Amino acid sequence: MTELAHNRDATRAREIGRMILTHFWFKTFGTTAYTFLFFVCYLYLLKNPRSETITLPFTWVDQVVSFQPLALPAYLSLWFYVSIPPMFMVTREQIVGYGARISVPCLFAFVIFYFWPNAVPAANIDWALYPGVAFLKGVDAAGNACPSLHVATAVFTAFWLHWRLKNLNLGAALPVISVLWCIAIAYSTLATKQHVAIDVFAGALLGVVGAWVTNLKHHAQSIHFHRAPQLH
Repeated sequence: MTELAHNRDATRAREIGRMILTHFWFKTFGTTAYTFLFFVCYLYLLKNPRSETITLPFTWVDQVVSFQPLALPAYLSLWFYVSIPPMFMVTREQIVGYGARISVPCLFAFVIFYFWPNAVPAANIDWALYPGVAFLKGVDAAGNACPSLHVATAVFTAFWLHWRLKNLNLGAALPVISVLWCIAIAYSTLATKQHVAIDVFAGALLGVVGAWVTNLKHHAQSIHFHRAPQLH
C-alpha cells in the first residue's frame, strides 16, 4: 500500500511539473508584460491626480498595528504570490482568461483613483532610518491608497489558489499556507504603513467581489488535473 501511494505521489509530482512547464515562457513573459502595463497605469494615476488628493483617516486598528520594518519581505512577496496561478494553468486560453478576470478589480480601483484620488496620512517616522522601506516609499508613494490593490489582488489570488489546489487534491497544507500568505501580505500593508485599515478592508472587499463577479471559482475548478496536455 505504501509503494502504491509512493508511485501515485511520484506520478502526481511529474504531472504537476509538466503543468508548470507547459507554456512556461508564455506564462513568464505574459506575467511580466501584464505587471509592466499595470505599473504604467498605476504610476500614471499616482503622479497625475485628476483633482485634489483626499487624505484618509487613521482608525484604532492603525494605532494597534505598529510600524514593523521586518514586514517588508511579506509586502514585496505579493509579486511572487500573484504570479503563482498562471503556473497551474495548462492552456493559453486559461492564462489569458485569468488575466482578464484579475483585470476587473484592478480597473475598478483605477476608476476610483481617477475620480477620487486619495492617500494615506503621513506617519511620524524617520524613513531614513529604514532604507528598505524608504526605497519603497520613494517608488510607491502614499497615493492610490483606497482600495488597496495590494490586498485586492492578494485576496483574488488566494481564492483562485484555494479552489485550484483543492481541485488538484494536493492535500490540506498548501491551501492553508496560501491563505496564511495572503493574510501576511494584507497585514504587511499596515505594518509597513503603506496603507491604513480602511484601505485594507476596501481592498479585501474588492478582491472578494471581483472573484464573484468574474466567476473565478468556475475558472479555477474547470482546469482538470488529468487533462494536463503534453509538454510542447
